[in-house]
Amino acid sequence: MKIRLDKNDRLFSHEIKLLAGGKCEYCGKEGNQCSHFHSRRKFSTRYDTDNACWACFSCHKYFEEHPNIHSEFFEKRLGSKKYEELNIRAMAIVKRTRLNEEAINQNLKMRIRILSEL
Repeated sequence: MKIRLDKNDRLFSHEIKLLAGGKCEYCGKEGNQCSHFHSRRKFSTRYDTDNACWACFSCHKYFEEHPNIHSEFFEKRLGSKKYEELNIRAMAIVKRTRLNEEAINQNLKMRIRILSEL
């Protein structure tokens, strides 16, 4: 089942692209996709920058086909402690409401504005 991308997903992808300088964080080539470690279905980590990296199509597909390599990449990228903290956050149940969607939207816009000014 494909998850529909909304305005916050597009903003979050833009933030991840800015953080990575537009380059795939795995191979270094030009990236074009936001790759989540924990599924976007997990609202608790859906917009968590620790839970996503910028990837090219090939590496994103490779991660999907090789979950162990995906796990190793994220653990190395974050360090063991932050990796475990991310896994704990991913287990939290967070209800999606219109109010928290709007708060996330405003927060993402602010984070992008700050990154764009750097």
